[in-house]
This record gives sequence, C-alpha cells and structure tokens, in this order.
Amino acid sequence: MSTSHQPPHTIEELLRIIEARDSEVALLKLMVDKLKLQLLRRVRAEFGSSSEQWAAQIPLIDGGEAAVAMPAKAAPAQTSANDAQIDRRLPAHLRREVQEHLPEARDTHHDSTGQPCGCTACGARLRRIGQDVSEQLEYVPAHFKVIRHVRPKLVCVGCQAIFQASAPSRPIARGVAGAGLLAHVLVAKYCDHLPLYRQSGIYARSGVELDRSTLAGWVDQAGQLLDPLVAALGRYTLAAAKVHADDTPVPVLQPGRGKTKTGRLWVYVRDDRAAGSSEPPAAWYQYTPDRKGEHPQRHLRHYRGILQADAYGGWGKLYSGQITEAACWAHARRPWWDLYLSSGRDETSIAAQALGRIAELYAVERDIRGQAPEVRRAQRQARAGPLLQEMHAWLSQLLGRVSAKSALAQAIGYSLTRWRALTRYCDDGRIEMDNNAAERALRGVALGRGNYLFMGSDTGGERAAAIYSLVQTAKLNGLDPEAYLREVLSRIAEHPIHRIEELLPWNLAAIGTGDIEQRLAA
Repeated sequence: MSTSHQPPHTIEELLRIIEARDSEVALLKLMVDKLKLQLLRRVRAEFGSSSEQWAAQIPLIDGGEAAVAMPAKAAPAQTSANDAQIDRRLPAHLRREVQEHLPEARDTHHDSTGQPCGCTACGARLRRIGQDVSEQLEYVPAHFKVIRHVRPKLVCVGCQAIFQASAPSRPIARGVAGAGLLAHVLVAKYCDHLPLYRQSGIYARSGVELDRSTLAGWVDQAGQLLDPLVAALGRYTLAAAKVHADDTPVPVLQPGRGKTKTGRLWVYVRDDRAAGSSEPPAAWYQYTPDRKGEHPQRHLRHYRGILQADAYGGWGKLYSGQITEAACWAHARRPWWDLYLSSGRDETSIAAQALGRIAELYAVERDIRGQAPEVRRAQRQARAGPLLQEMHAWLSQLLGRVSAKSALAQAIGYSLTRWRALTRYCDDGRIEMDNNAAERALRGVALGRGNYLFMGSDTGGERAAAIYSLVQTAKLNGLDPEAYLREVLSRIAEHPIHRIEELLPWNLAAIGTGDIEQRLAA
C-alpha cells in the first residue's frame, strides 16, 4: 500500500491502493473474528455452562442419549404434600424404623401392650380398621468406633501347652486405621473431592484428631498396598480390542521452589456396553510429570487394537504400528459450536448447518445403541454412510470459498484432515462415534482439581492415578466405591498375589456372599 499522501495520478494506481486497503481490511476483520472467538471460549470456560446442546439438535452428544432442547416451562405445582410423598419413592434398600402414633384414648380399656384404647367420647373399646403410612427420609451421622481385639491365652491343664489365636490382619501393619476408615479417607479425597486438611477438620468435630500428615501417610501406604490390583486392572483394560484415551492437566507442587508445575493424568477406558458387550467396563489412570508423547507410547507399548482419542499429536506415532486410529466427532463438532455461539446462535449460519448434519449422525447412534457390532455396522453403512458422503462434499466445497486463516476454515480443516479416522466407525461396529467415554472418566479429576490447590508431588500424582482407577471402575460397574475399597482393604494384605484378579470389582461382587453383595451395591 502506498505511504504517500499525494492523490493517485492514474486509475491503475487508484485501483492498487483500493485493493491493498481491501486486503488490509479483510485481514483486520479476520483478526477481530479470531479475538472475539478466543474471548468467547475463555468466558464460556470460566463462567459459562459446559453444555453444548443446540436448540435444533435432537440427540444429546454425550453418550448418544436422545434429548431435545425445549424452552423452559414452569414445573406443575404440587397439589398437596401427600401427592409429593406418593411421587417421590424412597429407596427400598434403606432400613425402616417404624414409629407408631396412637390417638389419645381413655384408660378404660387396654391393648396387649398395656396401652389405653378406650374411646374418648363414650369409653368403648377402639378397633383398628386401617392405617395411613407416610415415610420421612432421615440422616444418621457417621461415627467412629474403636475395635478392641482381645486374644485370650489358653493353657492346657494336662500338658501345659499354650494356645492363642493369631493377630487379625490389618491393612497397614501395626497401623490404627481400619479398612473402613482407610476406604472412607480415599473415597472422600478422590471421589468426593475433599482435600485431606478438610477431612482433618471434619474428623475433629467428632473429637478425633487426625493430622493431615497422618492422613497423607495412610493414603500413601494404602496406595502401595493396592498397586498390584491397579496393575491387574491395567492389564485387563488394555486387553480390549478398543480403548478410549484422553488426558487432563493437574497442578503439582515443585518441592523447594515454592511453585507448581503442570503434570498430566491419562485415562484409558475399556467400555463396550454400547456395542452390546457384557464384558465389565474399566478405567485405568496413569500420571506423568509432563505431556510428552513418549508417555502414552510407553503406556500402550504392548497394546494391539483400536485407539479412540482426540487430535493430540502424541498419539501419532502409535498409529504407525499395530494400533488403529479412531477419531472423535465430539471434538470435530466443538469448533462449529464455538462458531455458532459467536454468530449469536444464528440458525441460518454455516455453523448451524454443520451442527445439523452432525446431529443427524448422532440420531443414527441413538437408535442402535446397545446393539451388536454387526447390526451397528449395517445400520451405519445404510443410514450414516450417505450422510457422511454428503457432508464431505459440502465441507470440500466450503473450503474453497472461505479465507484460509479464518476460524471457519479451521473448523472445516479439522474434519477433512481427519476424515478417514472420523468415519472409520461407520465400517466397524465396535467403534464409537466419539471419545466421550474417556472424557466422562476425567470429569471427577476436573472437579477435584477445583477443590485442591495442587498435588504434593509426582508420587502423589501416581497415588491419585491408582485410586482414581479403582474408584472409577467400581462406579462404572454399579458398585459403591467406598464399600468396594473397604472390602478390598480388609482382604488384600493376606490375599495371594497370583490371584489378585479376584479382587477386581466384578470378580469380588460375583464370588461374594449375600452380605458382601449388599455392601457393594451402589
């Protein structure tokens, strides 16, 4: 563009100036659009809802469940308290404590318990003709107790031989913490997201002083005890034909520096229930001090199968061997959602059209969820295949009409450059359309990250990965994580290491007695 302030002398010079200014305006517009999109993403990440439901979209992306975003309606008013009691059934497994409330009566007649049952009007005997029953949910505060182990010494009066029972096993040798207390501390920290210093304060209200350092020592020792079980869980997870994978950052304290670094928690999920499999689901977590690609390559060095993951470059080298790449449509959809929001939710925008096309693909998944792989493959090829062909042609046509540096071109490019991996699910009924199984497994980590400032060390990160593995796997199998860990910790110290798989959630529930099964039930 000319820097002279003199007017142009020819038409050609004027056209060159106009063209240069048009290019500069277009570039500035792209920069403004990019900054607006970045600001929108940051504001939504910090203050907005994480939901990505679109008003015109039928299926809910997360899990493939059907949902329609409808305008909010006022809930119908309850007509009476009795109606509310009828509608809200209390869980049947809870213990019932019966309190019978008798009306006032004269003492002219008495029932079998000696209570008066005479009519207050005439004194005649009252006869029961029915009853009204209502239920009220009450909370009984948790409490500590001390188990006093007494081992009498017995001597034979004949030969003077002395007999005494062996000392009962403890999860931590010579430790005062029982299996139930250890399980509670672990689940409170890694499932309910209560840091140890908060737990210490809660226990103090019950008159039990447990320092944070004491609790931290218990967590470390319990983690060491559970390591063989976590290793068995990892072997089971990676024995699957298909695994979901993802990672998330976690703050980790750098000893001696007074600041934190960013570590990573990786998760590998085995869950084929959506493809009609009856094999138990599992989640295996690993911690690393950084996000270098060498870490997932080490985790999956013996894996052979399908890896469903996001576009992180560290997965790339894995796909050059015996691991097949399957991409995630939820990630391909995300830039379109951001563009849709930046357009003011314009239903006529290109972003809205892209979301509509993706919604049609998810509608197919909703209908075939839980079916056998061969059924899913046939349905996808018949129904999703033509939709994918149309979408590829549409995206390719759009790419030639938009600026290469625009957010729109980036959204198009994300899908087109990964098209083979994105559409592989159409030819293989074992593969899911997205990687939400892994993302769901990291939600608890994200919640916990908001409740604590940092992990104390790399060792603490490794302990967290181990407990997250057992807690999340128990939840995936419908078990109460605390009851499961309590049962494991009460057994594992004396359990044969070559039979450690017996303590995996589904095996422990299967071989347990009725009492154990009831305790493990969620």
